[in-house]
Amino acid sequence: MVDVASEKDAAYGSVGVGDLAPRVREDTMLINMGPQHPSTHGVLRLQLELDGETVVRCTPHVGYVHTGIEKTIESRNWQQAVPCTDRMDYLCPLINNLGYCLAVEKLLQCEIPPRAQVARVILSELTRIASHLVWLGTHALDIGAMSVFLYCFRERESVLDLFDLTTGQRMMTSYIRIGGLAHDLRPDFPEAVGKFCEIFPSRVDEYEGLLKENEIWQERTMGVGVVTAEQALAIGLAGPNLRACGVPWDLRKDMPYTGYEQYSFEVPVETAGDAYARFRVRMREMRESVKIIQQALNKLPEGPFRTEDRKVSLPPRIELNTSMESLIHHFKLVTEGILVPAGEVYQAVESPRGELGFYVVSDGTNHAYRCHVREPNFVGLQALPLMMEGGLVADAVVCIGSLDPVIGGTDR
Repeated sequence: MVDVASEKDAAYGSVGVGDLAPRVREDTMLINMGPQHPSTHGVLRLQLELDGETVVRCTPHVGYVHTGIEKTIESRNWQQAVPCTDRMDYLCPLINNLGYCLAVEKLLQCEIPPRAQVARVILSELTRIASHLVWLGTHALDIGAMSVFLYCFRERESVLDLFDLTTGQRMMTSYIRIGGLAHDLRPDFPEAVGKFCEIFPSRVDEYEGLLKENEIWQERTMGVGVVTAEQALAIGLAGPNLRACGVPWDLRKDMPYTGYEQYSFEVPVETAGDAYARFRVRMREMRESVKIIQQALNKLPEGPFRTEDRKVSLPPRIELNTSMESLIHHFKLVTEGILVPAGEVYQAVESPRGELGFYVVSDGTNHAYRCHVREPNFVGLQALPLMMEGGLVADAVVCIGSLDPVIGGTDR
């Protein structure tokens, strides 16, 4: 018999045991993968119990970079909370902005102008492409394909330059605001985006040429980290990780927002549920995002870029010199903020990692009474034990990379 208490003390000390202790055996080894590890894509700690090279048990531990963003949102007024959303999943800041703003706009029941709606779609799909490029580059680097990393970041720089062109910032743009956009798109922005969309499909061909039929890539990813559709649905997996299991669930199609029902695109689905299937889904998603952007560019209308609802939107600056009412209104909105009617709402959007949902409660004041985020990164980490247990420890890095976690979102 193994003395569990003494084995626990020897293996862990007095803290951090989790629920591994009752299963400690003499013939297994306990190791920590992380929290500082190049393949964990953030500060993530995995407790692994190994039987030789086989992973017997995997327990993820999160919270190492907890930021308290939800409580920070509740302590700021409605508009001041927008920059907080940028810093959750920092690889999709504009989609974070969009989810939060749509939730607040539901409570306000304000109408968003068509130009702002279409611009939001363009920016969201550019964000999806940029995020998937980081995933592909770092995932390939983990497995040993160094050239792909350099190629992916070449295109990602182009996307960040587009963000910089129209928002003045490459990453934490806070550009999507309650009621519309922070300011209008630059006149040369549509042309610049159009040129990127002409070039980018050939770049995806390059990535696939390096990896899709590569024997080493297939050997490292096919049959690795398998999750079934039943398991994925049971733990709430979403996004590309769910669609790689054969479940065609995409909020842009199934619960449309921001006018996505007006666009023609396919929802990529694979059935194997392994790391290779997740790779194939995300590669196809980037192509579909280009199609959506091109359609949006063709229908981008002229007109206002934010709502004309004076409870939400600042009056035009030119009116401040001639209208006392506009001056007073401007002063009250800036100093007090928006007053949102009492109520509660849940709004979900399709982030690069799945369903990103904002549950927002208003008590009628100028800030949220409660804001809780359904973060796909946090939910998705539940899949790691399913992927790893029974597999080789050498495949742990493949499982993590194929899941595409961003710990900034997990520990919001």
